[in-house]
Amino acid sequence: MSFDNLSFWEKKWLTDQIDFLVVGAGIVGLSTAFHLKKKYPKSKIVVIDKGVLPFSASSKNAGFACFGSPSELLDDFSTMAENDVWKTVEMRWQGLNALKTWLGEKEIDLQTKGSWDLIETKHSVEEIRSQLEKLNRGLKIITGKSNVYSQDKNAVSKFGFENLKSCFYNRLEGQLDTAKLMQIALKKVQELDIHILRGVELSSYSVGQNDVSILTNFGELKTQNLILCTNGFTAEFDPKTKVKPARAQVLITEEIPDLKINGTFHLDCGYYYFRNIGNRLLIGGGRNVNLQKEETTEIMVTDEIQAAIEDKLRTIILPKTVFKIEQRWAGVMGVGEKKEPIIERLNSRVCVGIRMGGMGVAIGTLVGQKLADLHS
Repeated sequence: MSFDNLSFWEKKWLTDQIDFLVVGAGIVGLSTAFHLKKKYPKSKIVVIDKGVLPFSASSKNAGFACFGSPSELLDDFSTMAENDVWKTVEMRWQGLNALKTWLGEKEIDLQTKGSWDLIETKHSVEEIRSQLEKLNRGLKIITGKSNVYSQDKNAVSKFGFENLKSCFYNRLEGQLDTAKLMQIALKKVQELDIHILRGVELSSYSVGQNDVSILTNFGELKTQNLILCTNGFTAEFDPKTKVKPARAQVLITEEIPDLKINGTFHLDCGYYYFRNIGNRLLIGGGRNVNLQKEETTEIMVTDEIQAAIEDKLRTIILPKTVFKIEQRWAGVMGVGEKKEPIIERLNSRVCVGIRMGGMGVAIGTLVGQKLADLHS
């Protein structure tokens, strides 16, 4: 198949006179297309995605509605300016609220059950406890809520964990259904007559005086405006962008009778994360075991990371429970030296919304809104 072989009707409907071409049909790309159409209802908007099915982290994530655990924020304070840390937290909080407004809490099965930050050393427990007042003060400014974080001394025994010193509770985080999120987002976009072309992969682009020429595996497309929402894959065709791929690996168990775990949980400064889905347990992470090796766009699981994930299951999370693994998978995030996303114009016709930093669920909707606002 080639775009050159389309009929007159197909070209008129799909590929001719494109006002906005969005690359990437994940949360950011769909939000961008939706908000552009609301802003410019008479415009022709086309979204392309290289996957026949959703290909990115948007449909492969763990379904966390989170903005940061105490240990993660304190770890960030050690490497980032404090003001920058709070800016990223604020954007995540605003992004989650934008997601609720766009798609609806009930529609995406958003359940604010809270989350727990699991701490393995006495020193870390004491450090977090000493910083709780400061953290809660900062979070109240952002969320308007008091005492967001608190120590939960009973959680270790309540959930049956072992080899932990304590847990800290975040009462504002929750979990959602990733499949429902993507289904509703797609429905919202398609209701606005936005076209999605799947299996179309961008290889390069060039900016002309009057338009942008897009080279794909099906041939050339032209558009007035190009918007790249390709996150960790961006460097494949634009290596100048300051974003690196970061593979995230996940597994889910078969149903576990009488599973005690109910909610979302963070471990090791957020490098591991798990939650229940009914009586199944989903866990992901372990990228810190081999950060360099996991800087890849290759979507596959590896024995090294999967073994690390399973070790956390057996020694901390489900130490006295017999379980079987039902499924394993991987997705690709976009990370960089800084945690905030890149939302900017590269030139008069091309802009990017990339580097979600593993927080695409939280900030993706808001990034899409900001990308749409760049076009005025």
